[in-house]
Amino acid sequence: MAMWFIKPSLEEMQKRGENTMFSFLGIKITEVGDDYLKGTMPVDHRTKQPLGLLHGGANCVLAESIGSMAANYCVDTTKNFAVGLDINANHLRPVKDGLVTAIAKPLHMGKTTQVWEIKIENEEGKLACISRLTIAIVERKP
Repeated sequence: MAMWFIKPSLEEMQKRGENTMFSFLGIKITEVGDDYLKGTMPVDHRTKQPLGLLHGGANCVLAESIGSMAANYCVDTTKNFAVGLDINANHLRPVKDGLVTAIAKPLHMGKTTQVWEIKIENEEGKLACISRLTIAIVERKP
């Protein structure tokens, strides 16, 4: 599925996340495929909960960051922009350290909504979280 309105560069996407929660948590875009976007996030003091495990909210931030970033490059941003409408996450496996990798793929690309599946894996490639993100496509007002 050719999904990009304009296929972005890694540098452009990383710059877009500067000075946001994206950069604060150390999220990095690592790969732009024809039908997916991939990024990583460290499991460290910024992303752990008090028991020393990756915080479920950090999983949601990663999923929404990667999914929303991808969604905005799938629309004509001179006319529209994409924002999160709903997110669901199932935390399947605890992660104590290292990096987690998120892969966002579209399930639905409509005129007013998009639905994205984001799989978050640990460094061994085991599924740690599965998320579904619904995006609203909003018309830019002059």
